[in-house]
Amino acid sequence: MKLTTAQALVRWMLAQRSETLDGREVPLFGGVFAIFGHGNVLGLGTALEEHRDEIPIWRGHNEQGMALAAVGYAKAAHRRQVGVATSSIGPGALNMVTAAGVAHANRLPLLLLPGDTFVSRAPDPVLQQVEHFADPGATVNDAFRAVSRYFDRVTRPEQLLSTLPQVARILTDPADCGPVTLALPQDVQAETYDFPEALFEPVTHRPVRPRPDRRSLTSAAAALRAARRPLLVLGGGVRYSGAGKRALDFAERHGIPVTETTAGRTLVPHDHPLHAGPLGITGSASANALAAEADVVLAVGTRLQDFTTASWTLFSPDVRLITVNAARFDAVKHGALAVVGDADAGLADLAAQLESWQVDPQWTARAAEERARWDAHIDTLRTPDGEGAPSYAQVVGVVNELSAPSDYVMTASGGLPGELIGGWRGSGTVSMDVEYGFSCMGYELAGAWGAAIGHPGGLVTTLLGDGSYLMLNSELFSAAFAGHPLVAVVCDNDGYAVIARLQEGQGGAPFNNFYADCRSSVESPPRVDFAAHAAALGCAVFPAVSIDDVRSAYAKARKAAVTEQRPAVVVVKTQPRKWTEAGAWWEVGVPPHLTGRPARDVGKDAQLRYLRP
Repeated sequence: MKLTTAQALVRWMLAQRSETLDGREVPLFGGVFAIFGHGNVLGLGTALEEHRDEIPIWRGHNEQGMALAAVGYAKAAHRRQVGVATSSIGPGALNMVTAAGVAHANRLPLLLLPGDTFVSRAPDPVLQQVEHFADPGATVNDAFRAVSRYFDRVTRPEQLLSTLPQVARILTDPADCGPVTLALPQDVQAETYDFPEALFEPVTHRPVRPRPDRRSLTSAAAALRAARRPLLVLGGGVRYSGAGKRALDFAERHGIPVTETTAGRTLVPHDHPLHAGPLGITGSASANALAAEADVVLAVGTRLQDFTTASWTLFSPDVRLITVNAARFDAVKHGALAVVGDADAGLADLAAQLESWQVDPQWTARAAEERARWDAHIDTLRTPDGEGAPSYAQVVGVVNELSAPSDYVMTASGGLPGELIGGWRGSGTVSMDVEYGFSCMGYELAGAWGAAIGHPGGLVTTLLGDGSYLMLNSELFSAAFAGHPLVAVVCDNDGYAVIARLQEGQGGAPFNNFYADCRSSVESPPRVDFAAHAAALGCAVFPAVSIDDVRSAYAKARKAAVTEQRPAVVVVKTQPRKWTEAGAWWEVGVPPHLTGRPARDVGKDAQLRYLRP
């Protein structure tokens, strides 16, 4: 078939299918978020227009925002469908680099198709081209190499024959999943080639479930049998494998207390007797208490980020760490006994080796006991205290109370991740996206747009601070224009409050975080009218003052979003210095003069953080 490179790429995308975790067949590429410019409008843009009835094309208004929407879409689809984003060359392409970082850190599939300069170099330098004096082949798209799991610059049409199978592999592989960047020079996009028809035959990508090595399973089973106080930690890999039920059955069969990481949050019903709560500094004191006493930790599908491990201070230095992970890179961290394989298959095989082994019932009972204490603490935080503006915990409590099991809640940065991770009470459906792998301010709104497309079975609610709203709000208009319902709860605490908390809590002077501590030559600096701004972007808006107002406004916003098929925004002033504390420690670089203590022994600290094999 004689086609342009761009036409062949689009036809190949349309031929790719995916099998969801519940067995349905869907398009692998569920939609394209696009801003066209001189680097992609005539090549790829024309090819997409020819198939506009076969694949949705959504117009974005900021390249970072639309690529973040593609990330949110993939997360809501549990990595079984992929969002695509395309831009012109230059600033449009570079705007998408941040979104690639989000996808890379969170192990999420994303296909980026930035336009590129001319391979022929005949018209150089073209508009938006950055010239490198010693490397004429370098372009701004080389910036994607650091944040792409797979990068290729397509310099010949026939190059697609070898690179597209690799693109599909990365986007669908449980171990290597991440962002793919295909830089598309604008002259090559328009070049023709006789492509074999076999390239466009339908292919269905099914979940890959590699089974672990038997010897590693035998070693892991022996370590668990010797444990007196084992703890099961469930991460995002359990979600993407669809292994939530398997993990809970495993815990019930052997009586092991269960905790969740940020990416694994809401896998376990909140009130399950084995649920100890979420782990880490944004988690719960209940899970952290069990982690401190555990002698064996079985971590499934998690990369064990510092917020999950409290910079590796949660566990005893003598703990035995067992990891089940599809990615060997993650499985071998911190001297762990590595079981490399799919979460569902790995837990099934491990259970077969453990047979009727049971944990001491007293240790099993600790999960419910500790979580009951934590629940009582959260109840206290959610109770109005008559001290003016609502707290984050109170706002989250209202959203939690009024949400349905099929709904989807999101946040990404500032203080709200700690409130959602630590305080949310779910029913066991996977219903949360806290982007705390990259903690990207602005993901909350853009990602919610993508999630609203990828999670059609329930309403998406995103919670964010004033800082994140100001960082990236253009995709509210994109969602309103496209007709995608979602609710955004904007909590205005007058600055970057959570960083002020870190700054001042470690002895630093209040500086450049709260507006009151920022430099301004204006006697009465302005403040943003978030309600008016959101209304101007096409959203239904519901301001609130008290926590009772928040309850009423959120209920109205939910109804408006669904009936009017557009975003609804709740705006509320919140307390700037009230937080949910999990009682864990987080390592940051603190100058000695702020603490009055001598500089830390870095070598000794590093030894303590390497768990013995």
